[in-house]
Amino acid sequence: MRIWGLLLTAALAANAAGAEELTGTLQKVKETNRISIGFQESSVPFSYLDGNQKPVGYALDICARIADAVKKELGLPNLTIETVPVTSSNRIPLMTNGTIDLLCASTTNNAERQKLVTFANTHFLSATRFAAKKSLSLQTIDDLRGKTAVAIAGSTNIAQLNKVNVERKLGINIVPAKDQAEAFLMLETDRAQAYVLDDVQLAVAIARSKDPAAYMISSDAFSKPEPFGIMLRKDDAPFKAIADRVTAGLYQSPAIEALYKKWFESPVPPTGINFNYPMPAPLRAAFKSPSSSPDPDAYAPD
Repeated sequence: MRIWGLLLTAALAANAAGAEELTGTLQKVKETNRISIGFQESSVPFSYLDGNQKPVGYALDICARIADAVKKELGLPNLTIETVPVTSSNRIPLMTNGTIDLLCASTTNNAERQKLVTFANTHFLSATRFAAKKSLSLQTIDDLRGKTAVAIAGSTNIAQLNKVNVERKLGINIVPAKDQAEAFLMLETDRAQAYVLDDVQLAVAIARSKDPAAYMISSDAFSKPEPFGIMLRKDDAPFKAIADRVTAGLYQSPAIEALYKKWFESPVPPTGINFNYPMPAPLRAAFKSPSSSPDPDAYAPD
């Protein structure tokens, strides 16, 4: 009996030690039986609300796989998955203060943000360009000299627009918008001659507009193709390891082709629009060697 007692004590001690080894997000999730996923309500098709006000999208489907892996890792079959709406302005504070555990949207992974948060493997590459009405014949960035351009407040896009405006002394009147819907409305109603955003999201906005044929996207770009990633808390290696393992496995499998086609080359809810946006060659190459680097040059073709 004494031996069995010692063995039982040892087993309990080992289990306790294993539980104590959990840190950061995994510890939080284990203790609360809840994982909180941040999403943006109008970042179509990365994360948005469908006709039933349910969060859906390409990035959310990726996060669902990460959440499922966490559930298995921690042995939590009844793990609650909570979705939390965020904005461009509050998404990083809500991550750092523990309100959300994953941010699943169209968030640029760059060196500046890496000082505060970190990212899982890149799930998209997109360059910043501008949309304009074809009737205005605005083809290049220099054509925006003296014009009014809108971009979303707090976004990488508005920072890049400001930088180019200063460097080239273009005198662009830059107007911040609270979200994509407001920004496109400004373009549509001629309160702005250009709308600066990631090229894929410009394509989505134009496809959803009243008159898609009236708009064009610039060939000129304000940036190199930059990486989007699922945002995570900084200095949380065990949780990032799970997110990286899941995303690398997905991106290097045939499943990524089906997932991409579901959101970019097929009718999507709630209106059934097909964005007809084939997977860009740089993204296809990036999926072969998954990386969470914030450096655009890391994704340049060989």
